[in-house]
Amino acid sequence: MNRDVARDVFHEAVRNVDSNMRSIGLIFGMMLCAVAPLDSAYAGPVLMASVSASPPHSALRMSGTRETLPPFAFSRFCVTNPDDCRRYPEAEVNWSGADRALVTRINTGINRSITPRNDIGDDWEADVAAGDCEDFALTKRRALIASGIPASALRIAVARTAAGEGHAVLVIRTTSGDLVLDNRTNRITPWRQTDLTWLKVSSAEDPRIWLVVR
Repeated sequence: MNRDVARDVFHEAVRNVDSNMRSIGLIFGMMLCAVAPLDSAYAGPVLMASVSASPPHSALRMSGTRETLPPFAFSRFCVTNPDDCRRYPEAEVNWSGADRALVTRINTGINRSITPRNDIGDDWEADVAAGDCEDFALTKRRALIASGIPASALRIAVARTAAGEGHAVLVIRTTSGDLVLDNRTNRITPWRQTDLTWLKVSSAEDPRIWLVVR
């Protein structure tokens, strides 16, 4: 991701300078994909099946305010991997029993099987032996689809970490809300309970369309 994310963030900041420009760090603080483990410093919930205090249904869902440019490297990925970018009706996963166990197993397995490495270029790839955050996310998405999870329940999201690093994760839409599969931790966490500041997310029905996260 690296320069690709920085470029996309720059374009978003220019278009939204009055409302979204918090600091110069939003543009220049995202040059590397976050690959360092988060588990040692993370105190969030593990594999949550529900969210406490019964928040409004809308708070459980990651939604977009308007269309935006997809990461350029993701567009290239779709050209060379069209099967990963097909349109499907929106779906969600029943977050209990077999599906929850399946997602947990695949998330943990891929986190362990790929060696974290920041790419020199801006290539997004799936099924790699070593790669950075978007490679983890794409590999998880492909593996989950192959295991029977609906493609339209699986979206790629771009964010920045508390340290200002650019980051990409897989977001799965479930009956318990949108949950985050992050290469830095094996914990599967509600999207509002991470250390991430969300920037954009792919559409559920069409991965080629991306939305600004609100």
